[in-house]
Amino acid sequence: MTHRIFIVAHAPLALALKACAKHVYPECDSGVLALDVQANDTPEQSLAAAQALWEGIDDGDVLVLTDVLGATPANVAQRWARDHKAKIVAGVNLPMLLRSVCYRHEPMDALLQRAMTGGALGVVEISTSSH
Repeated sequence: MTHRIFIVAHAPLALALKACAKHVYPECDSGVLALDVQANDTPEQSLAAAQALWEGIDDGDVLVLTDVLGATPANVAQRWARDHKAKIVAGVNLPMLLRSVCYRHEPMDALLQRAMTGGALGVVEISTSSH
């Protein structure tokens, strides 16, 4: 089974991350959904947008990636997930998303671990300055 990935983040991050994933994995377009939470939208409006985005989609297990724990997108993701079979990870970055897309076929618990590992391992110092 291939899991769907749902990115819920402050605008314009969610759609930008999806575009990056699609650049690397063009075939992932239908398996990755993204919701940009707009600055002026209420949590209720964002939740309604999340529900509308998923209308008519065969649910299954969903990995939800959000940006900041405790912020509106994460809170909306948690409320949305109450009605879905979902796992949520905060702190989304591009390495996390690419790792998640690459391993969507694995069992949910393994996918969850791969996402978190990919996110953490993607944060590295790559150069030093002598100044």
